[in-house]
Amino acid sequence: MSLANNKIAYHNYEISDTFVAGVVLSGPEVKAAKAGQIDLKGAYAAINNQNEAWLYNCYVAAYKPAKVLQKDYDPNQPRKLLLTKKEINSLIGKQKEKGTSLVPVEIFLAHNLIKIKIGLGRGKKNFDKREAIKKRDFERRKQKILKD
Repeated sequence: MSLANNKIAYHNYEISDTFVAGVVLSGPEVKAAKAGQIDLKGAYAAINNQNEAWLYNCYVAAYKPAKVLQKDYDPNQPRKLLLTKKEINSLIGKQKEKGTSLVPVEIFLAHNLIKIKIGLGRGKKNFDKREAIKKRDFERRKQKILKD
């Protein structure tokens, strides 16, 4: 079950590889995420010097019933991603290429655990974006004609 999608990621980036990682969240954050109060707009992932993957700028709203417990809660705080060492080393090697970045694509539930799909993306140029829009519109028109 999908909790949040980053539709802009497929528009702005050409996603080549995807990885699934766990996300370290507190109890109220998990409840807020399951309630759909999570947003990936403007979020990005990075690997720090200690070879740990982190998710930055991902908005998780404060869970209303637990608001009393969360006095100084920051909804955009960095959150640790749970990846294996092999996956992290693979990402480090692939991220050294110029123009690639780690882009969060989707947050979803898997066996009642919150997981995130991270894509290795290369930025698109404006003409690439226009070409993708033209191709998508052509496919829609083609499907409409075939349907009729």
